[in-house]
Amino acid sequence: MKIIVTVKQVPDTSGKVAVNADGTLDRASMQTIINPDDLNAVEAALTLKDEYGYKVVAFTMGPAPAEGMLRELMAMGVDETVLVSARQFGGSDTYATSQILAAAIDTYGFEEGDIIMAGRQAIDGDTAQVGPQIAEKLHLPQVTYAGEIKKDGNVLTVKRMLEDGYMTVKVKTPCMITCIKELNTPRYMTVAGTVKCWDMPLTVMDFDALKDHELIDATTIGLKGSPTNIYKSFTPPQKGVGMMLEGCGKETTDKLVGILTDKHII
Repeated sequence: MKIIVTVKQVPDTSGKVAVNADGTLDRASMQTIINPDDLNAVEAALTLKDEYGYKVVAFTMGPAPAEGMLRELMAMGVDETVLVSARQFGGSDTYATSQILAAAIDTYGFEEGDIIMAGRQAIDGDTAQVGPQIAEKLHLPQVTYAGEIKKDGNVLTVKRMLEDGYMTVKVKTPCMITCIKELNTPRYMTVAGTVKCWDMPLTVMDFDALKDHELIDATTIGLKGSPTNIYKSFTPPQKGVGMMLEGCGKETTDKLVGILTDKHII
């Protein structure tokens, strides 16, 4: 049995977000990190591996430098990684990305009893679409926003978090689960894992490896196969500097009322 986890390398939005003149993100000049929600999915997979002996395989679609991210995951305990990378895949939106990843997972091999896990969403897009779309294209049942996962045979009991509560869902494997940050705390890389990860297998799937799959053709991948595209990205203008009022309660209240009156707010 195995758990396949889809992960994404994303810009580190805690620093300065660089934007090109045409409004697109200047990814080359930005530091990258592993998408945070995807780390929760990795930890969920590794927890099930520790308890039940699953093999954990991480998939990502991206350029060649994404290998470094995959090595980090192997240092955490992931058994094998797959880099899906080709110029033909560039510019893919969520629809095209899910086409490619679903084809890659199907080509790698997906069997009864296996599980696919993904983070809820990526911080560079916040769409939460790729995981569910992969499940649809592989004809798998799915449970999103998992805040707790328990296994009993071939049945997973998932606590699915909602805005105003939660629902408990039981799903049989094979299935897709998307994970939220409240599910767990991702583990760190180990020293032994960091040393060993450079000798572990990393598979690269390019266009030639996937071109014969039924999900792959020029109308469903890359920029041409993407029904949506980003018109413009920009850094929001910085908000004005706040004002601190000092003094006792009545004194600061009177000052605040005076300021709001001067601005015609009250």
